[in-house]
Amino acid sequence: MKAYPLSLTLPLATHAFGGHNIRERLGKAGLPEGRVAETWEVSDVDGMIATVKNGELAGMSLRELTKRYPDHLVAPGWRGPHFPLLTKFIDGHGMLPVHLHANDEAAARLECQPNGKTEAWHILWAAEGATCLLGIKPGVDRAALRSALLDGNYDAVMYRYPVRAGDTFYVPGGMLHSFGPDTLIYEIEQTSNIQQHAMPWQMEDGSPIARATQEKNIDALLDELRPELVSLPHPGLLREETPACRRILCCAGPYFALERWQLSAQYDYRFSSVRLIANIGEPCELEADGVRYPLGRAESLLLPAALGQVTFHGPGEVLVGYVPDLEQDVRAPLRAQGCDDHTIGLLGDVWDTRR
Repeated sequence: MKAYPLSLTLPLATHAFGGHNIRERLGKAGLPEGRVAETWEVSDVDGMIATVKNGELAGMSLRELTKRYPDHLVAPGWRGPHFPLLTKFIDGHGMLPVHLHANDEAAARLECQPNGKTEAWHILWAAEGATCLLGIKPGVDRAALRSALLDGNYDAVMYRYPVRAGDTFYVPGGMLHSFGPDTLIYEIEQTSNIQQHAMPWQMEDGSPIARATQEKNIDALLDELRPELVSLPHPGLLREETPACRRILCCAGPYFALERWQLSAQYDYRFSSVRLIANIGEPCELEADGVRYPLGRAESLLLPAALGQVTFHGPGEVLVGYVPDLEQDVRAPLRAQGCDDHTIGLLGDVWDTRR
């Protein structure tokens, strides 16, 4: 496999909660004029699989590349049924469904899927007073929760948190959640599209759902729920600061880590596993093997593991996602910055094994 920065096609979701913020606030070009809820920046989800647009690998799907060149694309020795990461820009112009995604165990047991979906939201913009719903209050039994979900009385049973630009929410599989209205996020997650939701309307077009169907959906949701989970908004931790780049680690766990970089000058970067780059600032460039690749507003690039090194040409601001070695990529550099283990643990499942 020839390793170079890969530009991918862009599957879109036009769900009922979407609006125009990805185009108007982020400045993403090439979107249709109508409602856009989600742009799937890097996707190997069935039905939404991206294809390479540039260079010698143009026309190959991300699934095909992953199966044919796992060591070169993802990481030496890595194996899996599909590319491990999914990233999106999501416009919560309206309220998203109250829903959850199974964790690995429930996905295998109840959904016959190879993995579940843990995710994280990095808040790019939120209107004053914007909030999210995340997790179950203590002491709520299954019957009370089922009744509240059927009645749409979410605040009686769920935590509500303020949403502010720059914060990140780590959302493990099995945690009930929703955000919006008036919220714009970047999401990184396990590659999966499984979910169970509690709403009396269809996510795709807002059409009503029959009461009996809603009850069935909520019962399936409750079978996958992990009510003990708690998550709080996190501003991130300083991982590295140089004259050229300030790196904030936004979240971390066994499935993914996400960093936010503020680039002020040329910055050389080495890596040994795949990196997903999303531009959240002004247009900038990165250089690989002497070739410069433009990165426009709200555009993404996939950097294969075999590429190994690139140079960013700032100024600019980007998000960098990857599957981490938790000790090498998270714990050690944060300890070097003076963080204790409790503080590091608040980034997500930093100490947990896969589950």
